Amino acid sequence: MSNVSPSLVIEDLLKDFGPVPALDGRMVRVLNGISLRADPGSVTTLLGSNGAGKSTTLACAQGLLRADGGTIRLLGQDPYGAPPALRSRVGVMLQDGGLPPSLRPIPLLRHVASLYQRPADINALIERLGINEFSNTSIRRLSGGQKQRVALAAALAGNPEVVFLDEPSAGLDPQSRQVVFDLITELREAGLCIVLTTHLMEDAQRLSDYVYIIDDGLNVAEGTVAELTARAAHESTAQALSFTAAAKLELPLLPGHLLLLEPSPGEYRLEGVRDAHDLATLTAWWAELGILPETLSMQPRSLEDVFLEIADKGNDVN
Repeated sequence: MSNVSPSLVIEDLLKDFGPVPALDGRMVRVLNGISLRADPGSVTTLLGSNGAGKSTTLACAQGLLRADGGTIRLLGQDPYGAPPALRSRVGVMLQDGGLPPSLRPIPLLRHVASLYQRPADINALIERLGINEFSNTSIRRLSGGQKQRVALAAALAGNPEVVFLDEPSAGLDPQSRQVVFDLITELREAGLCIVLTTHLMEDAQRLSDYVYIIDDGLNVAEGTVAELTARAAHESTAQALSFTAAAKLELPLLPGHLLLLEPSPGEYRLEGVRDAHDLATLTAWWAELGILPETLSMQPRSLEDVFLEIADKGNDVN
């Protein structure tokens, strides 16, 4: 990671909830030692299944919840009970709630901007995010994607140094999604520290400089997208190869770890490829029958592949 001074540092974070009646009044440990850092000029992404601890981690990092153990330093200070001077340097975009339902977007955003000493150019944000298109509609009547655009503008209204974005592209149409992506990229280039959560792996792969994967309240993997996908490819025991050829070919008998399927006519998938010998087995079959595939692909592993493998391992353990 970068050698610059981090904007957010979390070390061995613990958080308990309870008492839980279903567990005889016992406390439940939600965070079991999360550690992470986020740097200025960088997009740091937290990934995890529902209940993994992402939202609780961010709530502690933002100062909305008091940690039960470990340390948090947001711009050098403990965010819980922090003074207004710190809060004015931080923007938070929540996926749900946080916007007064009876107000219209532009008066709301101008009011939010007026609360800061050094506000952002709110009119430029309104135009950039296309909020003028629905400016006469109250918040409660906006679509999910429209609310997301207003929430993002509100998070940026104070010209923050650190911004927390919870599912920033949820519900957006493709054009609005691209606008949000471009804006996040510009904010990163301007030196903001951006902490992002998303369930959309394509978004995470495209935007992230550094990724933490969380499961059961613990860090289970971290690194750049390239590091995570390369590590997974190295550690994985098998990959898949796809090709197209004539439909309904007589499939050969293959070694037990290989599985050749025809999911749809003429579309074939060889699962369980471990090394070049497995590829040779396939090409020998092609040569025997005189098959020349029309297309052939062996896709590099994606962040989604890494995430799903980690989630599957966690389910196996549980």
